[in-house]
Amino acid sequence: MLLKLEKGFDKFADAIGYFTAFVMVLMILNVTYDVVMRYFFNTGSIAMQELEWHLFSVIILLGIAYTLKEDGHVRVDLIYDTLTNKKKAKINMIGSIVFILPVALLIGIESIPYVIESFASNEKSGDPGGLEYRWIVKSLIPLSFFLLVVTAIGFFIKNLNVYKGLHDSSEYNLKGEIENLKNELNQHKHHVVDMDGKGENK
Repeated sequence: MLLKLEKGFDKFADAIGYFTAFVMVLMILNVTYDVVMRYFFNTGSIAMQELEWHLFSVIILLGIAYTLKEDGHVRVDLIYDTLTNKKKAKINMIGSIVFILPVALLIGIESIPYVIESFASNEKSGDPGGLEYRWIVKSLIPLSFFLLVVTAIGFFIKNLNVYKGLHDSSEYNLKGEIENLKNELNQHKHHVVDMDGKGENK
């Protein structure tokens, strides 16, 4: 049951990651357009320039939740890396309950009035030709932290499964995938495929 719950939360976080990656592509195209127009055609658009940091805000704010799922946030690894999987899982579970969930809920709830105020005042860019509806990008603040709450619950369940010994801590995250790839490369680094057809493998 817990493993199914974990996979469900992971799929939810992966969907956020895929969407963030798509927005990243849009931002790259946007920046490319701005650079080409500015340096080759000596023109530009205030709205397109502002769209850059709007898209960047989407990537950063929504990426918080996906990064937690991949266990990619900055931590002090000097001691943590020397601990057993159970102790790591215990620290992660305590951290989720004591730090992540309260802070995420606090920021998510307290930022809602700012979004409402921005919507009510029809806040827009102060520059001529800039983007309107600034409340849209501001609404990502509470949304991102509520998504973080959801992925923090999934992160807790994942570490609970590790603590109960249902799977290894690195089995489902990006670090584990990288380590598995390294191991596979080390196992096959001396294996040379015969490209001349002489039937010799080294």
